[in-house]
Amino acid sequence: MVVGKMKFTFQKRVKLAQGLWLLSWLATLGGAITFTLGCFLKTELRRRGEVMDNTDIHCVPNTLMIVGLASMGINYFASRICQDALDPGRFPRWKTLLKPYFGCSIFFTTLMLISVILSYAMKGSLETSLKIGLKNGIRFYKDTDTPGRCFQKQTIDRLQMEFQCCGNNDYRDWFEVQWISNRYLDFSTKEVKDRIKSNVDGRYLVDGVPFSCCNPSSPRPCIQYKITNNTAHYNYDHQTEELNIFIRGCREALVNYYMGLMNTIGAVVLSVFLLQSSVMASVRLLQTSMEAVAGQENVEIETEGYLLEKGVKETFMEYMDPVLKLLLLNQVNPSEAKLEEGATGTTTTS
Repeated sequence: MVVGKMKFTFQKRVKLAQGLWLLSWLATLGGAITFTLGCFLKTELRRRGEVMDNTDIHCVPNTLMIVGLASMGINYFASRICQDALDPGRFPRWKTLLKPYFGCSIFFTTLMLISVILSYAMKGSLETSLKIGLKNGIRFYKDTDTPGRCFQKQTIDRLQMEFQCCGNNDYRDWFEVQWISNRYLDFSTKEVKDRIKSNVDGRYLVDGVPFSCCNPSSPRPCIQYKITNNTAHYNYDHQTEELNIFIRGCREALVNYYMGLMNTIGAVVLSVFLLQSSVMASVRLLQTSMEAVAGQENVEIETEGYLLEKGVKETFMEYMDPVLKLLLLNQVNPSEAKLEEGATGTTTTS
C-alpha cells in the first residue's frame, strides 16, 4: 500500500524544490543550534562534576552533539539535491545515494527524538548522582590539605552561594559531618575535648554551618554556630529565623536548575526534529515525483510522488534485510560446523 501519495505538476515540483532548499538550510541552522546546546549542557555538567557521582547524565549532551553534527551534514546534502532536482540530466546521479541518505536520515532523526526523551527522563539519574556527589562533597569539605580534595571546600562554598542553598537535603546535613579541619581545632580546650569524646567516631560535630550558607537578605548578622540553641542568641528562635541561613538543599536547587535547562533544550530540539522530519519527507516526495520524469522528453508532465511505496513494515524490512544478511554472513552455520568437525575427525583417524 502506497503511503502519502500526491500528484505534482511541473509548477508544484518547482515550488517543492525551492521550499525544500529553504527548509534544508533552516534545518542546517537547527542542527548547529542542537550541537551548540549540547556543548553548553556538557560544559554546565562538567562545571559541577565534583558534586556528581556518575557520568550517565552526559549521554544527553553527547547525543545532542552527535545528532547536531549529523543534522548539518544531512541537510547540506538535501540542499544539494534541491539544486539538481529539476534537471533531468543531473538528478539521476543522486539515485544511488538517496537510499543510504534516507537510511542515515531516519537513524539520526530517531536519535534526535531519543535525545529529547532522555532530556525529560534523566531526572531520576541526575538526582541520584547529585545525592551521592553532594554527600561526598560535604564529607570532604574539611580536607583542604588532601591531594585531590584541595578545592572541594571552594567548590561547595561557591555552589551554596550561587544557588542560595545549604547542605544536601537541607542545612542539617552539616550537623552530621565534621566540616572543620583538625588543624583549626584547639585540642587543649575543654569544649573540643568534650565534643570529640561524646562522639563514637571521635569527630568534632557542631550544630553549625559554613559561612556560605548565610543568607545576605537576613536582617540580622548571620548565626552560623549553635543554630538550634535558642538561648545562645538574643531574641532568637531557629524555627522562625528562616532568613538567617538558606533553607533549601543544594540537591533540590541543582536538580531544578538542570531539569529546567534540559527541558528547555528538549523543547528546542523537538522543534528541530519536526523540521528535520519535514525535510526528509520533502526530499522523498521530490525524489519519487522526479523518477517519473527520467527519460521523458517533456519534463512538464504531471507525476505522482509518495512517501512509501509499500507499507511501513515492508519498507522497514527492506532496509533491514541487507543488515541482517551481513550479520548472518559472520555467523557459522551449525550443519557446516558439524561437517567440518566430522571431516577433521576422519582425517585424524586415518
